[in-house]
Amino acid sequence: MVTSAQLLDRAEALAEVCGRPDLQRRLLQARARSADPRVRVLVVGEPKQGKSSLVNGLVGAPVCPVADDVATVVPTVVRAGEAPRASLVLATGPQPGHDGPTERVPVPVDQVAARVTGEGTDRLVQAEVELPRRLLDGLELVDTAGVGGVGAQRALHTVDLLPTADAVLLVSDASQEFTAPEMAFLEQAVALCPTVVCVLTKTDACPHWREVAELDRAHLARRGIEAPLFTVSAALAQLAVQHRDRELHEESGIGALVTHLRREVVDRAEVLARRALVHDLRAVTEHLSLAVRTELAGLEDPSAREELVRGLEEARAAADDLRRRSSRWQQVLTDGVTDLVADIDFDLRDRSRVVVREAEEAIDAQDPGPMWPELSEWLDRRIAAAVADSYVWAEQRSEWLAERVIEQFARDGGGAVPALTVGAAGEALAGLVELPVVDDGAMTLRERTLIGLRGSYTGVLMTGLVTSLAGMAIINPVSVAAGVLLGRKAYRDDQQQRLQRRRTEAKAVVRRHLDEVVFQVAKHLKDRLRTVSRTLRDLITDTAEEMSRSLADAVAAAQRAIREATAERDARIRSLRQRRDQLDRLAADVRALDRDAVTAA
Repeated sequence: MVTSAQLLDRAEALAEVCGRPDLQRRLLQARARSADPRVRVLVVGEPKQGKSSLVNGLVGAPVCPVADDVATVVPTVVRAGEAPRASLVLATGPQPGHDGPTERVPVPVDQVAARVTGEGTDRLVQAEVELPRRLLDGLELVDTAGVGGVGAQRALHTVDLLPTADAVLLVSDASQEFTAPEMAFLEQAVALCPTVVCVLTKTDACPHWREVAELDRAHLARRGIEAPLFTVSAALAQLAVQHRDRELHEESGIGALVTHLRREVVDRAEVLARRALVHDLRAVTEHLSLAVRTELAGLEDPSAREELVRGLEEARAAADDLRRRSSRWQQVLTDGVTDLVADIDFDLRDRSRVVVREAEEAIDAQDPGPMWPELSEWLDRRIAAAVADSYVWAEQRSEWLAERVIEQFARDGGGAVPALTVGAAGEALAGLVELPVVDDGAMTLRERTLIGLRGSYTGVLMTGLVTSLAGMAIINPVSVAAGVLLGRKAYRDDQQQRLQRRRTEAKAVVRRHLDEVVFQVAKHLKDRLRTVSRTLRDLITDTAEEMSRSLADAVAAAQRAIREATAERDARIRSLRQRRDQLDRLAADVRALDRDAVTAA
């Protein structure tokens, strides 16, 4: 059976013989994609749900940190390698966490877990581990930061990784059914990733895990989320690896999960990658065959040369016009980007206004001072959820816009466009400052006494002066009672004023914080939209250039066929027939590869 690499070698050789460097570049890109067949699987979930333990159980090594007092804050990428090897990716730019230059620092594999949780992790971008495991052949596991508890910045970075993943494992422990944040994140994951799998962990420590699993499946059914749910115990899996106990390994549930990942994720991704390769090879073969067949037809049938050249000239003029003029697809792209930028701004500000209203209602309902830590945590989660929803909406709109532009290009007369792939954008909320602290309203005994004395002094003095007209001393029981009453009133009035100031300050802090969030996230989303726009524009422009170049070469070949002398024509015919046969065999092998992909699917 002919391999993909052999087909690429033959296609590149033919493109070089035909003098088509543009098609050679396209084949080099296709080779680069096929050379990295790894399937990216994100392991996500709320903090302390067992994500890192699950990854350790899957690979049979303690590569991710697991402890009651630590939480994952940077991704740990685990992939296949010839020998155990690990490195830390550190940012070398002026601001940690931003996109920029990085360096890899090798570390022992057994020290990775400690190095990603200890001191000096401010500039740590991610940890990378390579292990010689059969499970990891074609698979890349990414242990992500917890969503919903570590902070909005880390949670949104996890959401930002979703479009780049081939599959997502949502991890939740068996102590309780899915929470509302977990269901919200599940819906976001389903919207951005083709394959989502739910994993219920810690079944060894939760005796009622079967009831919880049924409740979780019911939640998925009510929301219309088609995601399988697996129950596993990472602790049993690690014991099975230590004792080499196959039955214990199957009892842990890891085996069923691995089988599902192999069958439904890795194999399916290989089929999709093969289809993309077939698309590129077929397009290149058609472009190369056009010039060869045109020149050969002109040499073999001199009577049809003039009509052949005339038809090719018309096709080339149409292709040049499609490439040069302001086509409708370009207008669709420009208008779509403009509209989407405005919609992004509106959507973000609308969601932020909702969060501000909810926060102000919570502030008005209670004293924000002593409750500020709880309010800050709630606000952090609420902002993360709102912005993640906005991100999902913007990503879906970007995909919809790309589909519309490609459809319009096809209607304008363009050919098939290669698959659009856009990498992860920069980290969301990378430069966002922490939420400031609000005065908690606590007062010392001395401060309370001074406030009471200031209020009671006037009452004692005024009442004492009045009662002195009756011959009583200035300080008497009546003036003291009046002073106590006025002192209590002054203390209560001061409390109300302080409470109002704290509420005003808390509302101002929330508004400023939301303005900062909208500013940062809007920049992030617009940058990603511009990346999609530029990638799509370049992709379609290159496709139009390839069409124009192929037709121009076909016209030149037909004109060259007219000028060929008889002796040279016979030799040229033999050469062209040989090249045509090579292209026909290449096309047949590509079709066979396509049939294999369809059969595998």
